[in-house]
Amino acid sequence: MISLEGKRIFVTGAAAGMGRSIAELSAQAGAEVLATDIAPEGLAELEAKGIKTAILDVTDNAAIEALFAREAPFTGVVNTAGWVHHGTVTETDDENWHRSFQINLDSIFYVIRAALPGMIENGGGSIVNMASIASSIKGFKFRAGYSASKAAVIGLTKSVAVDYMDDNIRCHAICPGTTETPSLHDRMNALSEELGGFDKARQWFIDRQPMKRLGQPDEIGKFVLYLLSDDGNFATGQAYIIDGGILA
Repeated sequence: MISLEGKRIFVTGAAAGMGRSIAELSAQAGAEVLATDIAPEGLAELEAKGIKTAILDVTDNAAIEALFAREAPFTGVVNTAGWVHHGTVTETDDENWHRSFQINLDSIFYVIRAALPGMIENGGGSIVNMASIASSIKGFKFRAGYSASKAAVIGLTKSVAVDYMDDNIRCHAICPGTTETPSLHDRMNALSEELGGFDKARQWFIDRQPMKRLGQPDEIGKFVLYLLSDDGNFATGQAYIIDGGILA
């Protein structure tokens, strides 16, 4: 069983989906967790479980710097906050292009830059960034801004891994396939108007999966726990694909 006893874990996008799963699993594994998000309702549910929370807009660099300045160093940082834009290049306006990068990439840059000095001074640690199989790994229709930003996450991850290896910093990218989260349900709701109902939209997503099922947040979260733990000390700089067989 993976243990995170004695570790401090910081998580963005923790109010729902994979971020929430990672926060809960980390706490269950013995870590002291700071779960952050812009959604107070989801954070309140984590607080009810004894997890420390904070409201944080990951596109606000000043707020991120202030948070890390007042917090003790973390041994694990997990960047899961993200946003999916639907559209080809010609269907993507400047605002949605830049928003894709602000939420999916800039936020990770801000968090890592703010977290690293304390992590290094404290002896090192593990950083996990949420990328996607829709990135430099594989092209998907209508994901121009999203895929470009997630490909950049993989590039940033590898740079951090190489630059700070001597400081005992490990850095990883997770590339999930389609995972059942509130964000995916929003996309199902949007598609339901075209397909004639939510159940049909959900089935559409399931049918395109080789395993004929959706991934679950805990399935991603448990792999993240391994990378945060001492068991994962020999791993760094990789984009780990957990995709239900899409690339098999």
